[in-house]
Amino acid sequence: MSAAVNQKLELARNFVLHTNRNVFLTGKAGTGKTTFLHSIKYATGKRLVVVAPTGVAAINAGGVTIHSFFQLPFGPLVPGSDRQPTRKFTKDKLRLIRTLDLLVIDEISMVRADVLDGIDAVLRRYRNPTQPFGGVQLLMIGDMQQLPPVIRDEDWALLRPYYETGYFFGSRALQQIPYVSIELTHIYRQSDEQFIGILNAIREKKITAQQLQVLNARHQPDFRPTEELPYITLSTHNSAAQQINSQRLDELDEESQVFTATIDGEFPAHAFPTEAELELKVGAQVMFVKNDISREKRYFNGKIGRITEIDEDVIYVRCPQDEEEISVTPVSWENIRYGLDPGSQEIRADVIGTFSQYPLKLAWAITIHKSQGLTFERAIIDAAAAFTHGQVYVALSRCKTLEGIVLSAPIPSSSIKNEWILDEFHQEVQQKTPTEREYEESKRAYQETLLQELFSFRQAAFLLQKAHKVVRENASSLDADLMPAFEKLEGIFLEKAVRVTERFERDLARYFSESCLPEENQPLQERIGKASLYFKEILWQELLQPLHRLPTGSDNQQVRTAMLEAVQEFEKELNTKLSCFERCRTGFESMAYLKARNEAELSFKSGLGKAAAVVPAASAGSEAEGESPVAYPGLYRTIVRWRDALAAESDVKGYMVLPRKTILELANGLPQTLRDLEKVKGIGKLKARQFGPELLELIQLWCEENDVQPETF
Repeated sequence: MSAAVNQKLELARNFVLHTNRNVFLTGKAGTGKTTFLHSIKYATGKRLVVVAPTGVAAINAGGVTIHSFFQLPFGPLVPGSDRQPTRKFTKDKLRLIRTLDLLVIDEISMVRADVLDGIDAVLRRYRNPTQPFGGVQLLMIGDMQQLPPVIRDEDWALLRPYYETGYFFGSRALQQIPYVSIELTHIYRQSDEQFIGILNAIREKKITAQQLQVLNARHQPDFRPTEELPYITLSTHNSAAQQINSQRLDELDEESQVFTATIDGEFPAHAFPTEAELELKVGAQVMFVKNDISREKRYFNGKIGRITEIDEDVIYVRCPQDEEEISVTPVSWENIRYGLDPGSQEIRADVIGTFSQYPLKLAWAITIHKSQGLTFERAIIDAAAAFTHGQVYVALSRCKTLEGIVLSAPIPSSSIKNEWILDEFHQEVQQKTPTEREYEESKRAYQETLLQELFSFRQAAFLLQKAHKVVRENASSLDADLMPAFEKLEGIFLEKAVRVTERFERDLARYFSESCLPEENQPLQERIGKASLYFKEILWQELLQPLHRLPTGSDNQQVRTAMLEAVQEFEKELNTKLSCFERCRTGFESMAYLKARNEAELSFKSGLGKAAAVVPAASAGSEAEGESPVAYPGLYRTIVRWRDALAAESDVKGYMVLPRKTILELANGLPQTLRDLEKVKGIGKLKARQFGPELLELIQLWCEENDVQPETF
C-alpha cells in the first residue's frame, strides 16, 4: 500500500477519532470503506452506534437499521407535519442517546433526505435542541455512484415542496452543519488498469465510444457457462433472477432437499441473509453468503461453487481452483439491539434474534441490488435494462476482471444513468477535502471545546435554578429546613464554583492563544491539574456531601417526587463533573475525559439520604467481576470488545475465546511479544499462535494512543 493511500485512511481516522467534525467518507467500489468502519468500532474511545438503511446492510455493518434505532415511521417524513411518531424509548435507550458521541451511518447513498432529518429531530429532542443532530458527530459512509434511495412517486410528491433532492445531502439539518469529505481512491478489488479506467468512466458518466466498444466486446449471445467455470447472472429485476434460478434447478435430475432455517427471537424476514426454506440439489450452483470465520478461511461472502454431495447435516461444495471440497454446516447470523452494559456502562450490542441456516443460496442469478458489497470472479451481467442510477456501475464493479464479465446484451450508453445533481455534489465533495492543517486546527478546536465544557458550570447552574424553583413553589409541603439548607448550598455553588470557573475561562483563552495543542501545553496541563484538584474537593466536600444530607421528607408524595427528580438532575451533573475533574488531576487527555464523562453519566446513582454510603469516583482502578483492580481499564474494555466480537463471529461464548481473568492479566501486564503472551494464564502456545498478532497489535496501539510505556513483562 502506498504512502498516499495510508495518508487518506489516516486522515479519515484522525478526523473521526480526534475531532468532532462531521465526516463523509466516500470512494469507489472496493476501496475499503467497510473495513474502515470496522476498524473505527474497535479503535475509538467515543460512544458510538452504527446504523444503516436496510436490514441486510445493517447486519453486514454490525449495526441496526435506522428506523428501528430511532423509531421512525416508514414512508415520507414531511417537515412540519403532525405525522411524527409517539416514541416510547426506554430509560436505557434515552440514556444511550443522550450520551452518544458518534453516529455512524453506513450505505448513506441509500438514505433519504427526510430520514436524515428524522434522525436530527430525535437527537435534537433528547440531546440539544439548539444544535443539528443534537451535537452528535456524524460519520457517513457510502458511494453516491452506487444504488440510490428508493422514493416512490407518491412519496416524492409530498416531499418535493421541501427538498431539492431526495439524496441524503438534501437534508435540511445536514445543510446547517459543515462536514469534511474524504474520498478513498485506491482500489483493492480490481488491478487491471483498462478495466479500472472503464469503471471510472462509467462512474463519472464520461465513458467514451471506444471504452464502450471494449466493454461491449464482452457481449456473447447465448453464452452457457460450464460446470468447471461457474458464472453468476446479475439482473436488474428480482423476477428475472428468480426465474433463472428456478429454471436451472428444475433442469437438474437430482432430488430436491429443503433445509429450514432456525429462527430464534426477533429477526425480520426482510433481513434474512438467505432463504428460510432453502431448496437445493446436488449439482446446484450456489454462492456463499457469509465469510468463513475459521482459521482456514475456506469461503467468503460471494464465493461461487457447485454442490457435490448432500449428507444428513453437511453439504459439500466444490469451487473452481480449490483442491478440496468445502464441507458446509449451518451458521448463525445475529440481529442486534444497542443497549448499556450494566457493569462497564458502555454501549453494547445485545443479540435479540438469530437466524441459523446453511450459508448458501442458489447462484445462477441474483439481483444487482443484492450484489452490492460482493465480489465475483465471473459474472453474466444483464444490465441493458438498468432503470436506476448506479445499477450498471454496481454490477460491473462486482467483478475482479474484465475477462470475467459476459454481457447478455450490449450495454447502451442510455442505460448509464446520469444525474446532474450528483455531478454537482461530487464537485462540492472535492472542495470539502480537508488538509492536514485543517485537521490540526479541528483537533485543537475539539480539545478547546472539551476543556471549555469541563470548566463550565452553566448546565449545573440551570439545573440548580430549576430545582430551586420546585423547592420554593412547594415549600409549604416540604421539610421546613430544606429551603435554608438549599439556599446555603446555592450560595456555596455560586461563589466557589461558578465565579471561579468564570475567571478560569479567561485564563483558558490566554492558553488557547499559544501555538501548541492544549494536550501538549505543559503549563496548561499543570494548571488543569491544580484546578481539577480544587474543584474535586469543592464538589465533594462542600456541595455533594451537604446535598446528600438535605432533608427530603414530605407528606405529599407527588411533591416529594417532583422535588427529588429536580434535585437529582443537579446532583447528577455535579457527580459527572466530579468524575471528570478526578480524571484530569494528572492532566487533560480528550479520549480519557470523554470516557470519564460518559461512564459517570451512565453509572449515576443518587446519594440523596445516603451520604454515609457514597464515595467519590475512583481515578484509575476498577473491578472486573469481583477480581483484582484493573491497571488500565480502557485497555481492558478494548480487549473485551474485541473478544466479544470474535466470539460472536464464531458463534461461541466469550469465555471460550478468552476468559475475563486472562483479559485482566493482559490489561495489567501489557505483554509485547508472543513469548510474553504464552506466559499469560489462559493463552499458552496455541492461542498465542491463533490470536497473538492481533492481540499484540491491539495492546501496542492502545499504549501508543494513551502514551503508556509498558514495563518488561
